[in-house]
Amino acid sequence: MRRAGEWEQAYLEFAGARSRQLYRSACLLTGGDTHLAEDLVQETLGRMYLVWGRVARIGNPAGYAQTVLVRSYLAHARRRSSGERPAAVLPDGPGPPDADAVLRLTLLDALRQLSAKDRAVVVLRYWEDRSIEETADVMHVSSAAVRTRSVRALARLRELLGGEVGEYAAGR
Repeated sequence: MRRAGEWEQAYLEFAGARSRQLYRSACLLTGGDTHLAEDLVQETLGRMYLVWGRVARIGNPAGYAQTVLVRSYLAHARRRSSGERPAAVLPDGPGPPDADAVLRLTLLDALRQLSAKDRAVVVLRYWEDRSIEETADVMHVSSAAVRTRSVRALARLRELLGGEVGEYAAGR
């Protein structure tokens, strides 16, 4: 058993090493809502702190943290208040965006239009590069449900994006 100081130091090292990856995943899950992404990462790290004393039984703390993040996101998406959105246009915005920023915003906008579960499947399968079985386990659904959601979500993304992605990628 570790002493309290060693335990806290190990947690701080883990949190420092994983917070950036958790934040990137959270940004994709939230469709670019950086404030909600920060809240989800904070909630994830808080939950990890609570179980850190049992980390030896977890086996893969990084994978467990990703699972906690996705489940926190899905729980948030089920709440009624999660439908609130900030204003789309700000009065004094920055200058014209570059091609990479436009592509990123276009993709985030398309992700935002997917349902919460479809977005979670896309992020887990294609951003996190998880297997169908791992994705099913994280989301508490069957492998068939993950396959079905993947196909439908990708079709919806293609429909939403049309030729737009090719235009932006070609301009790079």
